Amino acid sequence: MSASIDWHARAAALSINGQAFIGGRYVASLSERTFDCVNPATGKVLTRVAACEAEDVDRAVAIARKAFESGVWSRMAPRERKTRLAAFADLISAHTEELALLETLDMGKPIRDSLAVDLPLSAQCIRWYAEAIDKIYDEIAPTAPSAVSLIRREPLGVVAAVVPWNFPLLMAAWKIGPILAAGNSLILKPAEQSSLTAIKLAELAAQAGIPDGVFNVLPGYGEKAGRALGLHMDVDAVAFTGSTEVGKYFLQYSGQSNMKRVGLECGGKSPNIILADAPDLDAAATAAAWGIFYNQGEVCNAGSRLIIEQSVKEQVVEKVMAVGAAIKVGDPLDPATEMGAMVDSGQTERVMAYIEKGRAEGARLRLGGKRLAGEGCFIEATLFDDVTSGMTIAQEEIFGPVLATIAAKDLDEAVAIGNDTIYGLAAAVWTRDINKAFKASSALRAGVVWVNCFDHGDISSPFGGFKQSGFGRDKSLHALEKYTELKATWIHLGN
Repeated sequence: MSASIDWHARAAALSINGQAFIGGRYVASLSERTFDCVNPATGKVLTRVAACEAEDVDRAVAIARKAFESGVWSRMAPRERKTRLAAFADLISAHTEELALLETLDMGKPIRDSLAVDLPLSAQCIRWYAEAIDKIYDEIAPTAPSAVSLIRREPLGVVAAVVPWNFPLLMAAWKIGPILAAGNSLILKPAEQSSLTAIKLAELAAQAGIPDGVFNVLPGYGEKAGRALGLHMDVDAVAFTGSTEVGKYFLQYSGQSNMKRVGLECGGKSPNIILADAPDLDAAATAAAWGIFYNQGEVCNAGSRLIIEQSVKEQVVEKVMAVGAAIKVGDPLDPATEMGAMVDSGQTERVMAYIEKGRAEGARLRLGGKRLAGEGCFIEATLFDDVTSGMTIAQEEIFGPVLATIAAKDLDEAVAIGNDTIYGLAAAVWTRDINKAFKASSALRAGVVWVNCFDHGDISSPFGGFKQSGFGRDKSLHALEKYTELKATWIHLGN
């Protein structure tokens, strides 16, 4: 379908809204300040976006609180909430091409990925939580006959979702689904680099019948709008996906304000371990390449450390380089493009600085390493070999298409290297030995461990990290735990 569409013509004709959405309508920021939304593939301004600040947060929180206390959503019958949330998912599906185009223009990912991955998974996520609403039961504790103890989950109240720029729509959906399914009021704060799909979602939510004040969108800078949400005394919880550095700020904000609940999905430096007895070394190497080069490497669980058993290391590295060298980098609106632009010039410079650091510390650059000429923010698929665990490129999250390959003599050494980082978001191991697979999955300190695959999953399976990759889980029914309070009601029945 996408190959027959002239995406450049569609982009030229697109009407883009950059306003905030508060209380059921689009509004300017109270200061009327805006910032440029820039297409990273061309350097051209797409539109100007409302730069919301503390006073806009106050306004949105007050409206969201009023909606919550009124019960218009929080006390709506589960079946009706389900119907409206499902209608929201249907509208996302109906606007697939527009939302995919906004996503690609805004943050540079290939249109083929926006269409094939981001949009269907986002709609699926919202639909899945809609279906869950009237299928979750409360509990009765096993008490003596003289009492009944009812155990119920109640919505928290006003929840802020602060989402990242790498998967703007999908990461928003991972928050929106369970937050609204649980009956909360939502304030969605998109990253300033990628606000457009969040702003469009507000319109679709209203069309689906989600009441005014329940779904609000506040674009703006993290240090202004994000900080104000974190410190607000009437925000009951913040769900954050982004860097570990910023995640720590939200923990501080919670302690400085009302001890609001905080759920964090933060950085990663995921180890991808390929052992000599992997079922198919070529398949493992191909998955390893796409595990880092997909979405320009701007993936929190990217397999940025490839740890290979020494006896097959060169064979695997050669295959990874062949896959990486064949990846088509270029115009994100070309359906044939496989790797698009970095999100902005700042991130491009950051990644290039890490590439220079890798060279300076003695890693061997075997693929890529260059920024492509032109106006856009494009970087080649890059591979460093002969990396040691202590090097900067093996320890810090680069968030770009840069792979570090590390040799290990056996599984034990590979797992030790894999755990040698502050992060613990994801990991993978490739082996045909089920005993090694179980040993590795138990020993690796990560929230998800893939065996003989990379970055597989489903909305029914939880996702989140260990260590400084955060806590709390997105996806699955476990996500509802972050957005509800557990209440016990003890009823004394007498003798």
